[in-house]
Amino acid sequence: MLRNANANLPSKHTMNNTPRLLAAVDMGSNSFRLMIGRVDETPTANGPASQIFQVDALREPVRLAAGLTPDKYLDQPARRRGIDALRRFGDRLREFAPGQVRAVATNTLRVAKNASEFLIEAEGALGFPIEVIAGREEARLIYLGASHDAPACQGNRLVVDIGGGSTEFIIGNGYQSKLMESLYIGCVSHSRQFFPSGNVDDYAMKQAELAARREIQVLVRQYRAAGWEQAVGSSGTARALAELIELNGMNDSNAEHGITREGLERLKRALIKAENTNRVKLTGLKPDRIPVLPGGLSIMLGVFAELDIERMDVTDGALRLGVLYDLLGRSHHEDMRTVTVDQFMRRYGVDRAQASRVRRTAQTLLSQFPDPANERREDNLALLGWAASLHEIGMSISHSGYHKHSAYIATHADMPGFSKTDQARLATLLLGHAGKLGKLSGSGKFVDWRMLFSLRLAFVLCRRRSDVALPDIRVTQLAEALDEGFTVRLPKAWIDANPLIEYSLAQEADEWQRIGKRYKVVYD
Repeated sequence: MLRNANANLPSKHTMNNTPRLLAAVDMGSNSFRLMIGRVDETPTANGPASQIFQVDALREPVRLAAGLTPDKYLDQPARRRGIDALRRFGDRLREFAPGQVRAVATNTLRVAKNASEFLIEAEGALGFPIEVIAGREEARLIYLGASHDAPACQGNRLVVDIGGGSTEFIIGNGYQSKLMESLYIGCVSHSRQFFPSGNVDDYAMKQAELAARREIQVLVRQYRAAGWEQAVGSSGTARALAELIELNGMNDSNAEHGITREGLERLKRALIKAENTNRVKLTGLKPDRIPVLPGGLSIMLGVFAELDIERMDVTDGALRLGVLYDLLGRSHHEDMRTVTVDQFMRRYGVDRAQASRVRRTAQTLLSQFPDPANERREDNLALLGWAASLHEIGMSISHSGYHKHSAYIATHADMPGFSKTDQARLATLLLGHAGKLGKLSGSGKFVDWRMLFSLRLAFVLCRRRSDVALPDIRVTQLAEALDEGFTVRLPKAWIDANPLIEYSLAQEADEWQRIGKRYKVVYD
């Protein structure tokens, strides 16, 4: 193995002894990937927290597992594809010091009998040492990466990563993995075994599913006993399946994003109807995914069946992101959404004092309403707080219509820890916190009117942008049905001393009435 005597020397790209740029090379059984991340330190109440933001990425569909012969030797074409990819990666990493790069190889190079010969040439092409990691270590790193990118979860999280030659199953809590298992089933090996030449029929799909289920059964009892609140699919196969299901409208009506059991079944029927993967006509199907699609699908169907999963979130964060965080040496953070919000506040130059005023006021108002029926009050207070913290990020683009810019950023930006649903709800609050309400009424967007009411009222009450104490303000629903409207009660003496707020509240009442909701202001 190639080793560098300077591997432990500090990089020239350092900041407070922390590398500014880090790189991970993931030599998977299907694809080789390079990810370069920038380390950002974010001050928090409990001290600095680190985040890694992707700045560059390369992917090469090497299909290393496809070059594994029956007697477990890598053939020459597969070796050449791998070396060529690593040489290109090495060119990109030319200015990186050894302490900034970590390269790992997974299942195919765990089992290949000539792996050591290949690795000598591979390290020379890449220019950095390569580690062949064990299945459980791969699982640990996958969970580390997924947990930094997946939606926040109260309780245990199940992460499933279907790779080219193996599938990892991890249950963890927060950023700490608890149960880890790696099974020798992957999208490349499964496709070669059950769907040669890309042919797909009922019998082949059934046999592929049963084979996957037999492998998964060894962990079912232990994993079900541990339990989980959230199921997450990470990396290429899960992401490819989710994209196909979403883009082709195969999920059921209650799941806009992610993977559902019904979505998988509809995708299976589409493949069987086509009879061969080369004849499948699906929106979003990428050419390099065609040869491994039926194998990955059959394994995921087995996962859903054996672990009794109905819906699965999907994250891009996986092995390579976990390698970066492991290289950084810091894996214990606050809620990643809190870190992300703080990072966005710094990035967009938010007036923190004003954001804090609006956040405290909005959360105080929301707390006066009855607890939500199907959600946790703590979750709604947190989301409202993040919306208040970010409501002015659009001002970095333009003051005119800044709330629209704020919503656009929240919709389209990479926000670690936030799910697509989280970002959509956040963007709706940012869009609706100021201006006309008609843009939300009847739009089909999910709107929590109590949260929006609290944010808009806080925005009005804090408009002076000063730390003047507010009086006792009481808010209530006009009826149990959220669509009825709201009542705001304020002291008359205070409102007489603040005519601008009185005028703003009258305008606010008119705005709510335009969308069919009553808004009653009472002065005691």
